[in-house]
Amino acid sequence: MAFKISDIDDSQAPLLDHLVELRARLVRAFLAFGVAFGICFYFADDIFGFLVRPLTAAFPAGEGKLIYTKLYEAFFVEVKIAVFAAFFFSFPVIANQIWAFIAPGLYAKEKKAFLPFLIATPILFTMGAALAYYVVMPTAFHFFLGFQGSAGGLKLEALPGTGDYLSLVMQFILAFGISFLLPVLLMLLNRAGIVSRVQAVAARRYVIVGIFVVAAIATPPDVISQVLLAVPLLLLFEGTLLLMWFTERRDAKVAQDDPVEAAAE
Repeated sequence: MAFKISDIDDSQAPLLDHLVELRARLVRAFLAFGVAFGICFYFADDIFGFLVRPLTAAFPAGEGKLIYTKLYEAFFVEVKIAVFAAFFFSFPVIANQIWAFIAPGLYAKEKKAFLPFLIATPILFTMGAALAYYVVMPTAFHFFLGFQGSAGGLKLEALPGTGDYLSLVMQFILAFGISFLLPVLLMLLNRAGIVSRVQAVAARRYVIVGIFVVAAIATPPDVISQVLLAVPLLLLFEGTLLLMWFTERRDAKVAQDDPVEAAAE
């Protein structure tokens, strides 16, 4: 009696389908990043001109300049700018591909619960980056350049390097952008049942200390930058506590009105 053996085990077919789809999503994400990188590299000078405005405004009129001490430094600065900007501009496409891959495996209620976090993440990151660019960086640069003058008969003049400046700008933007995602993290923990509002309130003093520690590590070693990061984070934390109170109260009301639906959630 002959047995027919399939080339592909039927039980493995769904896994192969998922792997094929994952490959397609990754290819689209990398293509989006590649196209964005090419465009951003072409406009790297314009992007750097935008990033350098806070420093230009901090210098006296006509006196600001950047230097580079290695022959290849200016080129690699443009490459870093293109990578940084390409990820920022291609993120909506990348996030969409991630969502399109995950969403089919979620229930309708799970999609409804997850979608606000997906929307809030880029908004909060952009808010943090905007605060760093429009408020913190100009303030910090004015403070740093205030040390120019003379000491012991020698002239003290700021000659920032191109690569060092770009690293500092990226540090500011990433530190503030990522830190502003604190509400997303806390609400995810709350909705998952890991952290309640009561627990968060009880840990407030430790959170405050942690926020100032993070601000000290994530920003340059000046008090102004640290305070300008810590204060908004404290406000975001308190706002998240208020949002937790609202959602927990709503959930309790739903559980009281419809215990079956609450149990299903």
